[in-house]
Amino acid sequence: MSQDAFTVLYRWRIREGSEKKFVDAWTQITDHYLKNAGSVGSRLHRGSDGVWYAYAQWPSAEARDRAFLGSELTGAKAAMREAIEERFPEVVLSIVSDRLG
Repeated sequence: MSQDAFTVLYRWRIREGSEKKFVDAWTQITDHYLKNAGSVGSRLHRGSDGVWYAYAQWPSAEARDRAFLGSELTGAKAAMREAIEERFPEVVLSIVSDRLG
């Protein structure tokens, strides 16, 4: 991965009982971005603190912003929003050392 990649951390608290709905919507949206919008990839994690984390990489902030402007996947985006109890501010990360294969 290029040290210049745009890397961002997303964080949410998910409504109890909505975990599957969230994962399904996140997967559909992420797969679309991978196949159609230039995403480098993403991973979804559930933290021991009850917060859900997604780590995503894009070639640039502009590529991510263009993808997010798309009107596709309105159903999946709505399902994801409905499953979220709390959304935390995103954190932009700078790659210092890359050992993720």
